[in-house]
Amino acid sequence: MFEKRLSFINFGKEKKKKKESHILYLNPEEIKKSPHQPRKIFDTGSLTELSESISAHGIIQPINVRKVENGTYELVTGERRLMAAMMAGLSRIPCMVLDVDDNSAALIALIENLHREDLNCIEEAEAYKKIMLDYHMTQEELGLEIGKSQSAIANKIRLLRLPVMVKTVIMNDRLSERHARCLLQINDEEDQLKVLRSVRENNLNVHDTEMLVKNIIDGFVAGEKCKKTQVRRKSAVMDIRIFVNTVRQAIDLMIKSGIDAETMQTDNDEFYEFVVKIPKQ
Repeated sequence: MFEKRLSFINFGKEKKKKKESHILYLNPEEIKKSPHQPRKIFDTGSLTELSESISAHGIIQPINVRKVENGTYELVTGERRLMAAMMAGLSRIPCMVLDVDDNSAALIALIENLHREDLNCIEEAEAYKKIMLDYHMTQEELGLEIGKSQSAIANKIRLLRLPVMVKTVIMNDRLSERHARCLLQINDEEDQLKVLRSVRENNLNVHDTEMLVKNIIDGFVAGEKCKKTQVRRKSAVMDIRIFVNTVRQAIDLMIKSGIDAETMQTDNDEFYEFVVKIPKQ
């Protein structure tokens, strides 16, 4: 299956040196975890159930490993089965040893999880980004290898712009990609977390989440308009006070210069009134 999809995965089927995959029984404690494993979150309840099943019936499907430095073995796929076997206390488990390099191991682990739909949208995005960085691949190249469009990969990776806390909540609550993409429209982290709380507490679907985000954005725009209006009003009030002080200073200057003028100032609720009587002689 992988050979058809992944053009550059090397399973060791070379003309000069042909190596076949083979089964070994290994101590699960001695199998190294893969740095390429895209899945980060495992459901404790289902893991316990799998452990009980393995205790009763053993591991039916071998996990996939590969041989690395110092003769040790590293996990390629099957981390959940490996964890359950360790919980069950098994001393040996069946392992399929694959002849693959780092690049191939990373892609196999990713595709295995994509086919099983085990990854949440954030884990998937992080896996895409890691493989692209580690193996200098473009979005188009990765898309060709895993059967995804470039735009689908770009949309996933865009989710990584979200703050760490927001991404953590999305992963823990296993929200859909469309839920997560709604949050990209909001810049404030607190508002994003408020949306996530509402999604959890009210079991909001994608449409309801989109409407909630729209209301937040509309409220922000309305608030900004209100702030601008208040600033303009405050500016106008400041201008009036400057004009009033200018008139008062002019009257004071006239009186100090010896002009025998009568002045009267009235400060009403709605207006300022100045009356100045200057004799002609």
